[in-house]
Amino acid sequence: MSALVRALAIVLAVLAEPAFAQSREVVVLAAASLKNALDDATAAWTTQTGRATRISYAASSQLAKQIEAGIPADLFISADVPWVDYVAERKLIKPASRVDFLGNEIVLIAGKNSKVGIIIGKGFPLRAALGDGRLAMANIDAVPAGKYGKASLETLGVWPSVADRVAQAENVRMAMMLVSRGEAPLGIVYRTDAAADPGVRIVGTFPSGSHPPIIYPMALLASSTNPDAEALVAFLRSPAARLLFEKQGFTVLN
Repeated sequence: MSALVRALAIVLAVLAEPAFAQSREVVVLAAASLKNALDDATAAWTTQTGRATRISYAASSQLAKQIEAGIPADLFISADVPWVDYVAERKLIKPASRVDFLGNEIVLIAGKNSKVGIIIGKGFPLRAALGDGRLAMANIDAVPAGKYGKASLETLGVWPSVADRVAQAENVRMAMMLVSRGEAPLGIVYRTDAAADPGVRIVGTFPSGSHPPIIYPMALLASSTNPDAEALVAFLRSPAARLLFEKQGFTVLN
């Protein structure tokens, strides 16, 4: 009987090993616009430490709702403040871990071979530049890039002229793909997104005062018990990681 118990214990240990190994991954929920820079940074951390990460990229609004629904994860990096406020109000983050991590800009993009030229400013002729096409944007009601873009167009007085010409996408990367593939002549995305896709070019940058400050907050989730999560956060805020984020066009705030 004792031999059978020992054999069963060995079998259970072997079966449990993959699950345990997976549980040691640091699970990160990150805004879609972070993909290239965060992939580089976490790869550098893995090379340095041997520790693993698993990253889910989506719109910040979708990630916040997933956190609210109880998805197992360790770290949330949002593309705006309100969605971290949303999960914080529900006591789903560790307040002391919260930090304003990165900054960004929003830009107007066109396809790489487009000849369109336009100067962004009060009353600029965006509608005329669209022609019969549509303006690709992330969801203007929920996704940070879409909200920033709409706010800027409203401030500049051109939103009423293009409101019925907007092609809304699930997240900012999908909005950029519409332009990269030639399905929309113009789009509004983050500068860092435009830098990551050779299929688009930047036409102009929206004035920073025309929209709320673009801030990417980062916080550990209240449910996280993975000790490696704090180590990852420390690395993401290190000088080595700073270079990787700045290379992609982000401003490192903290």
